[in-house]
Amino acid sequence: MDPRVREHAETIANHSTGIEAGDDVVIQLPKEAEDLAVALHEICGDRGANPVYLNYSKRADRAFKRAADGFEEPGHRRALYEETDVFVIARGGRNVTEDADVDPETNAAYNRAMEEVKRTRLSKTWCLTQFPTSGHAQLAGMSTEAYEDFVWDAVSLDWEAQREFQAEMAAILTDADEVRIRSGEETDLTLDVSGNAALNDHGEKNLPGGEVFTAPVRDGVDGEVYFDLPLYRYGREIEGVRLRFEDGEVVSHAAERNEDLLAGILDTDEGSRRLGELGIGMNRQIDRFTYNMLFDEKMGDTVHMAVGSAYPDTVGEGNAVNESAEHVDMIVDMSEDSVIEVDGEVVQRDGTFVFEDEF
Repeated sequence: MDPRVREHAETIANHSTGIEAGDDVVIQLPKEAEDLAVALHEICGDRGANPVYLNYSKRADRAFKRAADGFEEPGHRRALYEETDVFVIARGGRNVTEDADVDPETNAAYNRAMEEVKRTRLSKTWCLTQFPTSGHAQLAGMSTEAYEDFVWDAVSLDWEAQREFQAEMAAILTDADEVRIRSGEETDLTLDVSGNAALNDHGEKNLPGGEVFTAPVRDGVDGEVYFDLPLYRYGREIEGVRLRFEDGEVVSHAAERNEDLLAGILDTDEGSRRLGELGIGMNRQIDRFTYNMLFDEKMGDTVHMAVGSAYPDTVGEGNAVNESAEHVDMIVDMSEDSVIEVDGEVVQRDGTFVFEDEF
């Protein structure tokens, strides 16, 4: 076993989740990540935790969605989640486009049926990470070996140092009322964040981490945004997304590629037409775009916004939590001709933060 797999498992167990004696742990990984499952089971055994291994297969998931005539909430799965203390989930797999031929309406219906199950899981201690596989390496345009180096370098960061760096941006957003994002001629968006919390993601729930994020007030988003970096969703690439918001809701949308998939996401439910997250990427160890949102949204010189559900921990008392079966992140490159303003003050210009020497 590559020793970096054991290091990855130790980071998950020690830094991200704090697995301890008596914890009931669900380890949900693709078969390609069996080495990581083995390492995590060894840790659980050493600590007196109780692991359950779920083998996730996109092929099986696709087959079910295409064959089913409607969906109901899987009560047995929700029951498992209710009894679980810690979740570890890893992405991976040989074919990242396995579910590309599942139509958007089917995906939306499935996500609606799974909404309460997902909410139950998110209420527990959890970590989402990546196991380097050939499929994701190919999507990133990298050799398998180079992609392994990329992933394990990103997850083995000095997370305390990263936390301290990001804490300065988190402090700026704390008690802020308004954030304005301007980039080029096509993005000028104002977000009301008054009363909501800014969280410092330093490799706990997401591994790798590397962002500061919050939620906009549900009806407090106005303006236009052009997401100039593509995203991969349900095995298909969505490119060149443009959204226009009025009073928090998407009132018009367009995409240069796979606009039907974008429309299906926005039509999932009422909450999927509103923003649930604003995130500011701050992990400069992630220095290239890989078509993997777990990494891409953390890149320095970027911001991302997610249509759909908000994380309850980011929503302040008295503000409504945006609820949706979707949570789809999209990225704006902020490296050129771009600024972030907080309450009228520029806090980032062309990717450089106000607290950095180069500002």
